[in-house]
Amino acid sequence: MTERDAARVLAHPEAAGIRLESVLHALSDPVRLSIVRDLAATDAELACSYFDLPVTKSTTTHHFRVLRESGVVRQTYRGTAKMNGLRREDLQTLFPGLLDSVLAAAAAEASRLGGLAT
Repeated sequence: MTERDAARVLAHPEAAGIRLESVLHALSDPVRLSIVRDLAATDAELACSYFDLPVTKSTTTHHFRVLRESGVVRQTYRGTAKMNGLRREDLQTLFPGLLDSVLAAAAAEASRLGGLAT
């Protein structure tokens, strides 16, 4: 790894350091939940630019940082793009059924509200 690459490595909690309250906090925001729902719908990593969010670029950066620092997503640089992947296996191991339950509840709410929920 070059010095430049090392400077672009983002800090993530180890699986053992992921805390339930941090994950729940990260998932409690509608914008962050919509990001997680999009990531859960694919096995691929998605660039930050993929997401069409109703917030400013700086606020988008904040939301991704909260998701990364809580252990919900893993971010890596690929060229100039910051790629995002859901840490589904880590979350399932630590909190069995939590992510699937939250995603199912979010889908039910979106259906109930006629797609108005994010």
